[in-house]
Amino acid sequence: MSQIRADHLTFSYDGSVEPVFENATFTIDTDWKLGFIGRNGKGKTTFLRLLTGELSGQGTLSKSVNVAYFPYQITTIQMQKTAADFLEELRKDCELWRVICELSELHENAEILYRQFNTLSHGQRTKVLLAILFSGDNDFLLIDEPTNHLDSQAREIVRQYLSTKKGFILVSHDRDLLDACTDHILVLNRKTIMVQNGNFTCWQENQQRRDQFAEAENEKHRKQIRKLRQAAKRTSEWAEKNERSKIGFDPVKEHDRCISTRSFIGAKTKKMQSRVKSTEKRIEREIGEQEGLLQDIEEIASLKMTPLPHHRNTLITLHECTLQYLTADKPVFKDLSFNIKQGDRIALHGANGCGKSTLMRLIMQTAGLLPADDSLVVSGTCETASRLIISYVPQDTSFLHGSIPEFCENHMLDRSLFFTVLRQLDFSRSQLTKDISDYSAGQKKKVLLAASLLTPAHIYIWDEPLNFIDVFSRMQIETLLETYHPTMLFAEHDIRFRENIATETICL
Repeated sequence: MSQIRADHLTFSYDGSVEPVFENATFTIDTDWKLGFIGRNGKGKTTFLRLLTGELSGQGTLSKSVNVAYFPYQITTIQMQKTAADFLEELRKDCELWRVICELSELHENAEILYRQFNTLSHGQRTKVLLAILFSGDNDFLLIDEPTNHLDSQAREIVRQYLSTKKGFILVSHDRDLLDACTDHILVLNRKTIMVQNGNFTCWQENQQRRDQFAEAENEKHRKQIRKLRQAAKRTSEWAEKNERSKIGFDPVKEHDRCISTRSFIGAKTKKMQSRVKSTEKRIEREIGEQEGLLQDIEEIASLKMTPLPHHRNTLITLHECTLQYLTADKPVFKDLSFNIKQGDRIALHGANGCGKSTLMRLIMQTAGLLPADDSLVVSGTCETASRLIISYVPQDTSFLHGSIPEFCENHMLDRSLFFTVLRQLDFSRSQLTKDISDYSAGQKKKVLLAASLLTPAHIYIWDEPLNFIDVFSRMQIETLLETYHPTMLFAEHDIRFRENIATETICL
């Protein structure tokens, strides 16, 4: 077992106003199963790139082990080959027999190593790359979001697989995965970086206790500061009043005073002023102790949305609906029937490729919001209520580019309101001036979600809305949906989100 130590690590991108890290100091053991969490754009992937040596910053980042990074970057040429042909290009010490052994632990047949890589599903590609990653020796592994785009069954297999391993950093926003596979948590807080023993739930419980203590201490300091300021104000007023009484007096009303009394009054005033200065120093100490108490508290802002009522109770009807692509040998699904009524929040559940996204696009096409797909053959009926307003969040974010003002203009959104929602989703002011194409994957998804929340609609159709979204924003969105109860049709592989939000689950 060896250690990786960051000592006063500071890093910022060229042209960036705020540093990603500033004077970060912490130590991690390479034998740990380390979960790595933080808000989107806070620097999780940047830190992994610092560990690999791809980036360099100020301060020191020392390590005595080699590191390997997941996911591997697969080139266009490699996509046309089989994994067996290029696995040594990804990992120099990789041996085929060890990859086959790792694949068996991932419940996958070795024959996928001999199939052209671009013909494999997302889940199969992930399993192959994980098997290659864990086939070496004495490396500390950096695993960045291994379960994105994976269905529930594939996620469960990856979860069981990683729970048997050690010596890695796992970047993930999947709460169940972090609970099952980690024994330490590295957290990028708002201002600090912290390492803690335990899994995600342990960290969350401890963080809630720390937040409550910090808020209680902060309130105690605030009350003490108010009392001290009131006392200083009173003493200062008495001193000023006393000072004004030094010169001039009425010998009739103040018969006990004489010229020599002036020095006594001056001494008394000086004592009062000294007391004021002492109180002001105490106030400064209290303020100093108060500073930093709330710097790491995640203040999850309350989001808003505007669900619209419709004159019909049933908004969407599918009856014995079958979908099949012209180039496919069998239908995506067949004889599917269900209704979506106002207030329903229906989750589509099933393996990758079972037709969840296709079904959502069909509904959008039926409502006239997407062009018809000539490659898709539809039998049965799919009907939508007249004048139905749908707010749609697609799974893909690669089409996003340009500035935020241009995005608002293209989507007819109020710019100031859109900025407000993005700020509530933890965008910094400097990020709002960047091109959207430079955003992280999670930030791009937040742009689409913010646009959807600002769109009054009868029904919200969201296709894997939480891909790449940080755990804090996931809980923020859960709270929003539980508050407003919009009518929804969504697909999401986050089990906790689906269980908390869905009123009904349809398995395809």
